[in-house]
Amino acid sequence: MDLSSTGLRVERRGRTAWCTVDNPDLPHTMSDAMYTGLARLIETVEADPDLDVLVVTGSGDVFIAGGDPSAHTEDGADAQDVELPFPVLHRTGLAVIAAINGHCQASGVWFAVLADVAVASDRARFRLPELRLGVAAPWSSAILPAVVGLARAKEIALTARSFSASEALSMGLIGRVVPHEDLEAAVESIAAELREAGPAARSTWKQAAHQRIPCVDDRSVGDSVRTAEAHEGFTAYAQRRPPIWSPRHTGGESAQRDV
Repeated sequence: MDLSSTGLRVERRGRTAWCTVDNPDLPHTMSDAMYTGLARLIETVEADPDLDVLVVTGSGDVFIAGGDPSAHTEDGADAQDVELPFPVLHRTGLAVIAAINGHCQASGVWFAVLADVAVASDRARFRLPELRLGVAAPWSSAILPAVVGLARAKEIALTARSFSASEALSMGLIGRVVPHEDLEAAVESIAAELREAGPAARSTWKQAAHQRIPCVDDRSVGDSVRTAEAHEGFTAYAQRRPPIWSPRHTGGESAQRDV
């Protein structure tokens, strides 16, 4: 499958399409082309009569860790909105499995929630750092309260703390946790189980379930990264310093801390 992106590797395994997120140019991040490619992949697999399950996983110790903050350090007033996979994932009838092999943050969490089944390695860690960058993240605010409740959503989004796969399971962000070495076998088993459901019935059930989660327009996501505050957040990230709103902001490298 030609996704016009070197950061997505796709292979057929019987009736399952496996997509590995692996960006050699910008390790651990998703480029605009990768987001667009992932959206098109979902539609391509759904239209293929020889495929009925899509698995998305990551490489190394990272699943999906969000976009590249350094790509937004220039003036973004004329930037084009990116075609994100989340509206497609929200409405698709295709069986989609998120195989969370490692670090999962920002858009990785959104993908996990919207997938049919999100199964995580016991080594996986989760985080929602968008607000640390000054980005309002409309998909995050749409998904989290509906899935984990308002109080928990505010706690994990506003503090941007890291949490374990077992905690992600307990709060309802993911559906299963397995030993790291068993992840691929667990995914194969889940794919077989999903195939036992009537495809039309499964699609109808998903559509009804996803009505609890508002579908966010890509333009609102684009708007959230074009604010002056987001520009400062991205610039601070690229310069390895705290943003100006942080009490840690001193202008010196000694205050540097990961977003």
